[in-house]
Formats: sequence, structure tokens, C-alpha cells
Amino acid sequence: MSQTINNRIQALRALFSREGIQAFIIPSTDPHLSEYVAPHWKSREWISGFTGSAGTIVITTDKTGLWTDSRYFLQAAQQLKGTEIELYKEMLPDTPSISTFLCTELSPGDAVGIDGKMFSAEEVERMQAELQKCRIDIKNIPDPMEELWTDRPSMPEAPAFIHETRYSGKSSVEKISIIREELKKSNAKALFLSALDEIAWTLNLRGNDVHCNPVIVSYLLIEEQDIHYFIQPQKITPEVAEYLKTTGVSLHSYEEVEMYLNRIEVESLLVNPAKTNYAMYSAINPNCKIIHGVSPVTLLKAIRNEQEINGIHAAMQRDGVALVKFLKWLEEAVPSGKETEISVDKKLHDFRAEQDLYMGESFDTIAGYKEHGAIVHYEATPETDVPLKQKGFLLLDSGAQYLDGTTDITRTIALGELTEEEKTDYTLILKGHIALAMAKFPVGTRGAQLDVLARMPIWQRGMNFLHGTGHGVGHFLNVHEGPQSIRMNENPVTLQLGMLTSNEPGVYKAGSHGVRTENLVLVVPAGEGMFGNYLQFETVTLCPICKKGIIKELLTKEEIEWFDKYHQTVYEKLSPSLNKEEQEWLKEKTNSL
Repeated sequence: MSQTINNRIQALRALFSREGIQAFIIPSTDPHLSEYVAPHWKSREWISGFTGSAGTIVITTDKTGLWTDSRYFLQAAQQLKGTEIELYKEMLPDTPSISTFLCTELSPGDAVGIDGKMFSAEEVERMQAELQKCRIDIKNIPDPMEELWTDRPSMPEAPAFIHETRYSGKSSVEKISIIREELKKSNAKALFLSALDEIAWTLNLRGNDVHCNPVIVSYLLIEEQDIHYFIQPQKITPEVAEYLKTTGVSLHSYEEVEMYLNRIEVESLLVNPAKTNYAMYSAINPNCKIIHGVSPVTLLKAIRNEQEINGIHAAMQRDGVALVKFLKWLEEAVPSGKETEISVDKKLHDFRAEQDLYMGESFDTIAGYKEHGAIVHYEATPETDVPLKQKGFLLLDSGAQYLDGTTDITRTIALGELTEEEKTDYTLILKGHIALAMAKFPVGTRGAQLDVLARMPIWQRGMNFLHGTGHGVGHFLNVHEGPQSIRMNENPVTLQLGMLTSNEPGVYKAGSHGVRTENLVLVVPAGEGMFGNYLQFETVTLCPICKKGIIKELLTKEEIEWFDKYHQTVYEKLSPSLNKEEQEWLKEKTNSL
């Protein structure tokens, strides 16, 4: 395989002189700048063999580098073995940025090729400014993969379907009316949307175009009177066509969007240059005033309405029932020695699939046993799959899509005997998880201001994790959703009532073990206090947290109280849906510490 990868890189280099470039950059995204993409756009994976969801390949005439984040350091190192590709670990002090690397490798007057549909307008502008210092240009060229990738999968063609108002809580007509009111505040006459989750939310449509993310590849233009939807015609069923007609939406083919933007006659257009690809942005009629700003949909979508909140609670309850049945089965099955990472992944899927309104997984399950748990986004393959034994940890990160909500949960499960180090790490991560879960904070607080709560217990031991502590979660939409986050890097978006966010500190020790405990939390009122109102988190995930790894002496009285109260809630909410044997098992797992 490594030779195949090197050959693919050479084939791309062979096009350099024709295109007048000395380097080419391939990111992990699609024309909608999605985090997870349809197979048609997995160009970076095809040319590098690296299967992680985040990473950028840079190819010069004699060097190739992959830039990726800490979630994928171990995975990338393994998958790039034997190829000419060098790994560049992002966020580490000695790792050069892509622009710095290109300034070192290229000469003044050289050009770097990109497919403008794969980069945001903002990113191209930033890169161009950095490369101009070294007198290097960026050149937008047509996607070379059309020529090189001979067995490239076709564009996704699965039909769109309606997400009913009983799940979404607001009709598409209501949402568009609110969006238009928000547009007036920006003095914009129209809004261009290319983020797939924002389009799906606005139109109350869902699809199957991206694995685990129920979105539809399309663009949406909302004007003062008209709405234009750009989508492949075969994706529109008669039912959806009728629904869109009653919503006041005009249909256009997906390929027409650039031409339409080129001729657009609105006075001003609100565009988010961070979420719109460079090619689309460049196509906008020069006579149209472009207003830069975040789409109003971003925040509207993140704040759950009452109906959505009811749906979240219902989805968590069903998901919790599936997880309890699975965990009981796991405990009984491991001693046989026959279970592996892949077999438990399949079994968990089966338990979830029995639940009402289940639509699939919200991401590929991470089932990492012992040292595999240290690979943050590990995915077991037939080559890496290992049997589970009665010792050490199994890190299990999984989630489901239900019509009324999206779930995401991690449990680190002690399968038997543990070392003192494993127990200590497990307890410290639990302390961080509880500290964040118990947080009360004034309105206007940002996620970065709370992030330290989850990290402090391990910081004090000279440990850290490089991924975020919390990400937003969509509503029967993408499992990773903005605009809010809880992480070390600054994000100006404040945590607001009705936002759903993960709480997932972790610690990872290469070659040994990984620990992560994750629940989803909803921002709810905490009453009035000094200088205004306060907020807090309601933990909505319902599933026992493994007690075997806990060193009780490391927990404070308040932490033990939180833990016991959480377990009491889990038992009360889930036991009515379980049989007698399962109830007894859960009773024991949720007994007070």
C-alpha cells in the first residue's frame, strides 16, 4: 500500500508543470467545509492512506507532509509508515505551520495550487497574506482528483426526507421568518448558506449523504421574498418537492449555484467567509455588497427549543436503556475470552437498533482496549482487533442518531484487575468531569473560562489532554456542532440557555491505556445572583459510570455526593424500562459509593 501511496503522490506531481505550480495542498473537507465528508471528497485519504477525520496534506516537488492534531498522532504515525509522507504534529511548539513550511521549501515567484472549493474564503485570504511575505502565490486550479482518482466514488445521491415538526419544535416557515428578522439587524438583504447542518436545520430536511451525519449536499440562498435551494434533482422525492413548494422554496440544480451567485441581483448578501468556500465566494456578483458575518442560523440552531429539549431527554432515556443492556451483557461475556473490540462494537449497535426512533450511529464507535484506548480516535480494524481480557480498561466512545435527538457518550470500563496508575488516572479524570458538571457561572461566560475545571486535577500531576473538553451536539444532526465549545483555545461564543455540550476530559498514555468519561450537559438556569443571572449544567446522559477504577480517598465529599446523586437519577429514569434481572444489575452498579 505504501508504494501505491507514493505512486499517487508522484502522479499528482506530474501535473505541476502543466498547472504552473510547485506545491499542492489537500485538506480533509468538501465544498461545504464539513468535518465529516462523503466518500466522493475523501481525496486526502485516497492520496495519503491516512483515514482520520482531520488532516492536511502538502505536496511539493520533493517533499510531502501531513499536518494533524493530537487525536491522530498515533494513528497517523502507523498509517504513514513506509510512505514518503512526514508527520507534522499540530499545536506542538516545534511544528512549523503549513505556510512556514512552504516558505522554507519554495522560492520567491513560486505558486501553491489549491482547489478553491476545498478551502474557506477566510483561509485562502490568510494563507495568501502569509505566503506573500515570501513572494509565493496561491493558484486556484480545478480539482486534479477528477483526473487522477480513476475509481472515485460518485457524488452522493440518497434522497432527502422531512424532519417533522413534532421533533424539530419549529416549522421551516417559522425558522425562515426568524432568520429574515435577524438579517435586518445586519442590514443584509439576503443570506447564503453552505454549511450542510445549517441548511438541514433551516429547511427541516435530513438525508444520508454523509456517514453518521444526516445532512444533504446542497446550498441555500434566502432573500427577502424568495428562497433558492441548489440540490441534485434526483435527491428530491415527490413528497419533498411538495413540502418545499408549500414552504416557498424554488429548486435549482446543485451545479447552478456558482452561475446564480455570479448574476445575483440583491443589494447586499450576508456571507460567512469562514464557512463559505473560496470558489463560491469569488463567484459572487461584484456589484453585490458582501457583508461578512456569522450566519444567524449558527446560534439559532444551537439553542434548543422546548420540544427539542423534551426530545433530548427521551432519546437519552432510550439510549441509556440500550447501554445498560449492553454493559450487563459485556460483563457476562468478557470471561469467555471470545469477545473482541469489533464484536463489542457490533453488539452495542444491535442493542441501540432495538430502540424506537433509532436512525443509526452518530459516529463510528471507538472501542479501544488497553493501549488502543490511548489512540484518541481509534477505530478497530480486522488487522488491529484484539480480544478483551479480564484486566485493564476498555475505552468505549459511541453515540446514536434518533429522530428526536443525537447522543454521544464515553465510558471507560474496568474489565478486571487494574494497576494503581490506571486507577489514579481514572479517578483524576472523574474529578475533572464532576467539577465541570457541577459548575455554576454567570450569564456571559465562555467555554474557555470553564475548561480549567476539567483539567486541573490532571494538570496538578503534570498531565494534560490536547483535545477540547466539550463540543456542541446537533439535534438529529452532526455530533460535532458549533458555535459553542469548552476548550483551552479562546472562543468568543458564550454558553447560553438551551445549548447542549459534551463534558469529556481524558488522559492518554501511549502503549499503556486511555481514560475518558463523557456525558452530555444542557445549559439550564441557576437562578439570580450577584450582578445578574447564573447558569449551570444539567447532565442529560443516563448511564452508570464504572466504579471499579475509583480511588475513593481522592474524591471530596461534594464529588461523592454528585456521583451518588447522578447514579440515583440513572436508576430512577432507566429501571422502569428494564426487566427484573437488568434492574438488579443496574441497582448494584448505581449503589452509593
